[in-house]
Amino acid sequence: QVQLVESGGGLVQAGGSLRLSCAASGRFVNSYAMAWFRQAPGKEREFVAAVNWRPSMTNYKDSVKGRFTISRDNAKNTVYLQMNSLKPEDTAVYYCASGPWPIATPVIVNSWGQGTQVTVST
Repeated sequence: QVQLVESGGGLVQAGGSLRLSCAASGRFVNSYAMAWFRQAPGKEREFVAAVNWRPSMTNYKDSVKGRFTISRDNAKNTVYLQMNSLKPEDTAVYYCASGPWPIATPVIVNSWGQGTQVTVST
């Protein structure tokens, strides 16, 4: 089982930036890809971005391409989500997740973090 702990959420104005972090621990942590999902009030949880450990591959939701960047630090078993040019529609609880690549759907996630709130004001 992989344990995931997120940090870095908060309140930011539209056009601003935030960086989320996810520290992973447990057995087989490097055997799985890592991803970020988000869930806005009244909506289903949706895929945002994913990164594989080896080889290094990334995948993004179309609406965040060019604004968000996912990266990982293998030595620290930590995944980051750099979010730039934030929009009010990016407001959601963001969840870190692990699972088999390409981990683009919640149904194949095998571990979830507790979530961190991101609020983008106008």
